[in-house]
Amino acid sequence: MAKVRTFRLPHYDAYPIQVAMFKDVKNAAFLRSQLLAANPEFDYAFLDATMILTPQHLLLATFQALHNSRTSRLKARTAHSELVFRLHPNNNIGESYRTFGISDSTTRLLAVKLSLTPDVTSESVSRHLGEVVEGESVEIGEAGEELGGWADEGKIRKVYKLNGNGNGKTGVVKNGQARDERKEMESVILGMMTVKGS
Repeated sequence: MAKVRTFRLPHYDAYPIQVAMFKDVKNAAFLRSQLLAANPEFDYAFLDATMILTPQHLLLATFQALHNSRTSRLKARTAHSELVFRLHPNNNIGESYRTFGISDSTTRLLAVKLSLTPDVTSESVSRHLGEVVEGESVEIGEAGEELGGWADEGKIRKVYKLNGNGNGKTGVVKNGQARDERKEMESVILGMMTVKGS
């Protein structure tokens, strides 16, 4: 069984979000082939975990996908593909999948399942992912701080066209004020995603 963390989003408490993390994934090509075949058993948002900067980065895209699903405003085929689409700064769904979605060479994976029906529970997702993902399941803590722990800030900066050195460290600027580059990146990215979603 895979380790699954359940998140609940404001205004959508009735639709819990099931998230699992895996490292050393060996069957990404198989998982991707199931998505491409539109196999309903594999209706997940399978994401390249190195492209998620922070928990808020993932949860904003999840909120937008869930909201668009519940208000019949999906731009993508399913709520899970909408989640992948919402992560990208432009409106090209294919590019969103190539950038944020699972590829044949993905080794660090995030699997997100929206509980849109009562039969989707933490237990059902845990059981299914444990059976189909060949990789080591990684526990996600209460605050979800592990989401973003594998972020490749250089690649993320490139996708969102952000400049800076990309080390994500806290530096000192004028008047002794500490500056957290990762928080600044997150703020800009969330703003871009919000504008795209409007």
